[in-house]
Amino acid sequence: MPDLQKYFASTCHAFVVGAVLFLPVMARAGDIDAQKFDQIERGRYLAILGDCTGCHTLPGSRRDFAGGRPLETPFGVLLGPNITPDRETGIGAWTDDEFVNALKNGTGRGGTHLFPAMPYTYYSKITRDDALAIRAYLNTVPAVHNTVSPDQLPFPFNVRASLAVWNKLFFTPEEFQPNRSKSPEWNRGAYLTEGLGHCGMCHTPKNALGGDDTSERMQGYNLQGWFAPNITNDTRIGLGSWSVDDIAAYLKTGHNQTSAATGIMAEEIGLSTSKVSDGDLKAIATYLKDRPGDSSNQNNRAQATSSPPDQGVMKIGAQIYADECSGCHGANGKGVSGLFPSLNGAPVVRQKDATSIVHVVLRGAISAGTKFAPTAAAMPAFAWVMNDDQVAAVATYIRNSWGNAAPAVNGGDVAKERAALAERSD
Repeated sequence: MPDLQKYFASTCHAFVVGAVLFLPVMARAGDIDAQKFDQIERGRYLAILGDCTGCHTLPGSRRDFAGGRPLETPFGVLLGPNITPDRETGIGAWTDDEFVNALKNGTGRGGTHLFPAMPYTYYSKITRDDALAIRAYLNTVPAVHNTVSPDQLPFPFNVRASLAVWNKLFFTPEEFQPNRSKSPEWNRGAYLTEGLGHCGMCHTPKNALGGDDTSERMQGYNLQGWFAPNITNDTRIGLGSWSVDDIAAYLKTGHNQTSAATGIMAEEIGLSTSKVSDGDLKAIATYLKDRPGDSSNQNNRAQATSSPPDQGVMKIGAQIYADECSGCHGANGKGVSGLFPSLNGAPVVRQKDATSIVHVVLRGAISAGTKFAPTAAAMPAFAWVMNDDQVAAVATYIRNSWGNAAPAVNGGDVAKERAALAERSD
């Protein structure tokens, strides 16, 4: 309530006028009481937690939730739909039940199946009250008349009827049930991580049909030119070396003592977690610290250490690192706390998939900039000055120095990534 009181203290007149203007839309769109400002504010906060902006607002656009953002899937591109209260092109004419079913059951108006790029497989866990709070908030945003055809997939992936089979295989609607043996904080973290936060959407590997590989939950997945890393409590390649405070700081600011968010995660932090309460971030961190890694990672570790990289390659990589990288990351790889990330013992460089480190060397990166850590440090691109074998050598060196141990990178891997990045605009 203190945040809500502060909000209305500064914007009371504008909000009341806005509520009056939107009252007819709200009355037609559902059963939400226009005077339930606490519900609207809760819905605003929950929409941030669910990062609704990330899929439903074009970057740089002032038309919030008007849709049109391209969403990459392994099967083609979809467009995030318009979820403003426009009655013709948005969700203004939807009933409350239709909206709740979209979030929790993956069906739109008339029972139409939604593509699972909409994370209903995770949102299914939220309560109906939370779903309706989000609806209440969306009813207050400006209605934008913007026709979006979400389906851009090629045949046969655009056949929505086939999603009934997909749902039978990979989706069981199930609202979150608290674990009574765990603390309230753990349960809050579980509810947010497995529900609105839909962390597994990026961090869990997918099978050939695009369903979550539940045998490797939260253990990393390659998407959109990055590798979303392992976020279990695995001590070598996960969050095991991070404390609860380290995780919470990373989600709040985009940085902590050893790491800095870039790429997709930097956007997620900017749009979502940097605006989430400290209590909820600590709850998420508490839950993640309780996610065990896969014991098979021991085999990956043994394989990495029993097959050391070619020493000639390591020598070349060491020279490139000294010339191009040590100025920021240090000769010891420890970087500068809160600014340049550490590579020394860093789980992100030990991942089984080297896509992210190759991406950063080739194209460079800008770390997250938030009001809590506004300096968004940048790394320059080296694609123009390094050939594929040189990129592979420095990546291999970083992944196998200072106690790190990970599979070597070869020039062929870099060539493929270079070609893939050349086709990307982001």
